[in-house]
Amino acid sequence: MSAPTTAHNGWRLSAWCVVAAFGAYFCMYAFRKPFTAGLYSEPSFGGIPSLAVLVMAQTLGYTASKVLGIKIIAEMPPGRRITWLLGLIGCAQLALLFFGMTAAPWNCVFLFLNGLPLGMVFGLVLSFLEGRRHTEALTAGLCTSFIVADGVMKTVGGYLLTAGASEAWMPFTAGLCFVPALLLFAWMLSRVPAPSAEDVAARSERAPMDAATRWEFFRRYAPGLALLLLIYLLVTVLRSVRADFARPIWRGLGIDEDPSVFAASESVVGLCILPLSALAVCIRDNRKAFFTALALGIAGTLLVGAALAGLASERLPAFSFMVLHGLGLYLPYVVFHTTLFERLIALTRDRGNIGYLMYLADAFGYLGAATVVVAKNLITIEGNFLDFFVPLSWVIAIVCAILLIPCWIYFAQVPSAKSVPELEVAQA
Repeated sequence: MSAPTTAHNGWRLSAWCVVAAFGAYFCMYAFRKPFTAGLYSEPSFGGIPSLAVLVMAQTLGYTASKVLGIKIIAEMPPGRRITWLLGLIGCAQLALLFFGMTAAPWNCVFLFLNGLPLGMVFGLVLSFLEGRRHTEALTAGLCTSFIVADGVMKTVGGYLLTAGASEAWMPFTAGLCFVPALLLFAWMLSRVPAPSAEDVAARSERAPMDAATRWEFFRRYAPGLALLLLIYLLVTVLRSVRADFARPIWRGLGIDEDPSVFAASESVVGLCILPLSALAVCIRDNRKAFFTALALGIAGTLLVGAALAGLASERLPAFSFMVLHGLGLYLPYVVFHTTLFERLIALTRDRGNIGYLMYLADAFGYLGAATVVVAKNLITIEGNFLDFFVPLSWVIAIVCAILLIPCWIYFAQVPSAKSVPELEVAQA
């Protein structure tokens, strides 16, 4: 059986792509996130809590992966994607095996090695979806997977611990449970056809980028890209803190005993973000879609501010606060993945691919996230974790809202290249 091809870019093919991409990336999270459901209360390096050391180790590995991915993902030929996908996740699971076999604090080395390959999985999956007329809808489904999976895999880890798994072996066990599903979704991805001629006409051809091509693209749009990278860095910092320290955040909100709350809140956020991001496919004009995405980023910063104000005034209960905060946080985060970079390439029609731009952004984003996680654990914070999380959220929301203004002004001056049909008309 293969992916539907009778209507090459019809909704049947789109549905196949969404299921395959969502499933593959959702399963990847089983090899990455379940460990954060543990407490790891044994002492570690320099008095820093073990969980914090493990989070730092994996985040540093993930950050290194994003830097490597600027070259590897940008240059990846289509025929090697599935082999790399399964090979990278296999290496991550092997690292979890050694994590279970190694005593603390030295087991943190294997969480670094776990994060090192996993950081490139997103780019491999995304490469199957870009450059299509329905790309925003497809990547919205993909992005929903990491919103939902983040909470679900913490819940899976919590239930495995409740069932008797040790904290050392729970991550490996969780990954093992998802191997069959991963193989199924990887096979589905392998059956996705290349973009059609109509897709190329609407969104431009996507091709591997060597070092010279990558540098030329960045140089051409350096001021605007620098602003986008800084905004993405700040949003990624907040997203990483929220994801990696979900349990102490919920504890600070007064909820500590129910592991299902992780999945419930992030599932609501994902279900709200999916249609908002996917609707960009209805905007055929690439310039209008690009600026609509910037407007959604501004709206997201306002939602984060509203959530924080509601918490401060005690008008929002804990669950509602986390959902509204998540909506505001993930709205700008997801539009980077679904629309901004996709439509930037489409409106300029420069040689390129989303993989390069996303990994350039992720390299800076995760470097910032790693810095914050390290700094947070080197500086003692007394009392409630919200005393760290809330001020961080305020600062990032305000700064991002301010940065989006000059970003808008810069890209308003970038001319749109003619589409393929327009060029044909002009030549005729």
